[in-house]
Amino acid sequence: MRISDVLRVKGGEVVTVTPDTEVRDLLNVLAEHRIGAVVVSRDGISVDGIASERDIVRAMAERGAAVMSEPVTAIYTAEVHTVDLDTQLEDLMRIMTEHRIRHLPVVVDGALRGIVSIGDVVKKRIDELESERSALTNYISGAR
Repeated sequence: MRISDVLRVKGGEVVTVTPDTEVRDLLNVLAEHRIGAVVVSRDGISVDGIASERDIVRAMAERGAAVMSEPVTAIYTAEVHTVDLDTQLEDLMRIMTEHRIRHLPVVVDGALRGIVSIGDVVKKRIDELESERSALTNYISGAR
């Protein structure tokens, strides 16, 4: 299974914010879209960084509430791991586990094409397991 299969179902919409977005506005974006991370992009196409709930929590623990008026670039992760449409789901899971990250932007020829979260991976795996269970049940019961 490839990332393109996940995006075919999920879609390629990616919520982005510009580098000058204040952290308080980032929080509003996360809450409004019910997501855990956004891609930071000056043009909506390039990946300049990624900002997550974890980044906000760490910054607040270190610097307090003053971080809310800082730009997202003060808290974001600038070195972003990305995948492409041909990346296998198993490779994506390995990257997420090894680097302890929950969101991976999908980039094709330098352009942002989607984002895959750990929740997307779990949903896909549950769907696969349900399909296998159904096939085995049908096989055991003799149904065709």
